[in-house]
Amino acid sequence: MAKLGKTNHNNRKLQLIKRYAKKRVELKAALYGGELSEEEFRTTQRKLQRMPADSNPVRYRNRCEVTGRPRAYMRRFKMSRIAFREYASFGLLPGVTKSSF
Repeated sequence: MAKLGKTNHNNRKLQLIKRYAKKRVELKAALYGGELSEEEFRTTQRKLQRMPADSNPVRYRNRCEVTGRPRAYMRRFKMSRIAFREYASFGLLPGVTKSSF
């Protein structure tokens, strides 16, 4: 089980990502559009750099919704392999069956 602080910190990052997503996309589109002068490019770049670092989607870590474990994460089920196996063996995941008996 992950520490509660780690999962809370990750959730705060997700909120920042959602809040700044539109602005970040606009700034990046302006930067890489190729239609800015040198000065405009630098000011746009500074605006992007002044945004909170945790608003960058790369800093978000996928974590198991059951245990909070960051590794061995299965995107389709939003859980780690350990929680997946436990839930699947109890029949709590619809449509999931063992491949061998």
